[in-house]
Amino acid sequence: MDQAEELRKMIEKQNQKNDMARVITVTSGKGGVGKSNISVNLAVQLSRLGKRVVILDADFGLANVEIMLGIRPQYNLADLMYRGKTLREIITQGPENIGFISGGSGIEELANLTRVQLDDLRKMLYELDDLADVIIIDTGAGISESVLEFVAASSEVILVTTPEPTSITDAYALLKTLSKHSQFSIEDTVIKMVPNRVDSYAEGRELYNKLSIVIQNYLHLNVEFLGAIPMDKNVSKAVIKQKPVSLAYPNSEMAKAVYDMANALCKEEMEEQQQQKKGISQLFSNLMRFKKNKTKED
Repeated sequence: MDQAEELRKMIEKQNQKNDMARVITVTSGKGGVGKSNISVNLAVQLSRLGKRVVILDADFGLANVEIMLGIRPQYNLADLMYRGKTLREIITQGPENIGFISGGSGIEELANLTRVQLDDLRKMLYELDDLADVIIIDTGAGISESVLEFVAASSEVILVTTPEPTSITDAYALLKTLSKHSQFSIEDTVIKMVPNRVDSYAEGRELYNKLSIVIQNYLHLNVEFLGAIPMDKNVSKAVIKQKPVSLAYPNSEMAKAVYDMANALCKEEMEEQQQQKKGISQLFSNLMRFKKNKTKED
């Protein structure tokens, strides 16, 4: 059996599973809008709702997630790919039983993997669907090619923005660039917006309403509203403590808002009967296909 046939059978087997992980990619048009904070606290609240959660930090070069979780991982994705570590060995346990995988330099090095290494990586990540119910991927900010490839490969995306004009403009720019990406599929991607640091839920809803109309009219994309997060002074205090605000200040405005988002995601999953759950291996299969196509074009 050649590698292509083996990969096809593996994907078919995965598609028949009933316990594939739900993969949620969190992104933003610019840095500093609270994307990683939302990723971490969403993981906490989903864990409290009974979900097994793993965060993959795909924000290369930065350590926001590990700082907010108050943990320092011993291994990262590169150790899985090049240094013989197992998937279980590179998962660091965080608070509330959250698993955490540091991208390290592994995310960028994906472009240099051989065909055999690509197939091996898919197989190793396939195991993650058995270890987690939800996998949250915290991407880098902005519209770099690495960020766009992760978003284009994802079936479920959370876009974080704030009321600041630059944040709104950059969120629109990300979606505009994404809509032109050769590998992006409107039919296979659900995009949800989260306005952060708003004065009230109503302001967040209004921001979503205005921006979604523009996005629909000019980009022909449907963006859903997941929830709004109010400005909360406890967030910065929690970051200083290197502890998620949902743990440090469980009754804070942000903690309550993120809980509502997590609860909505869980209810949505029950209603949709897992239609969006394609697993982490499928996402990385998409990523690898993008990179192979890009190599052919070059």
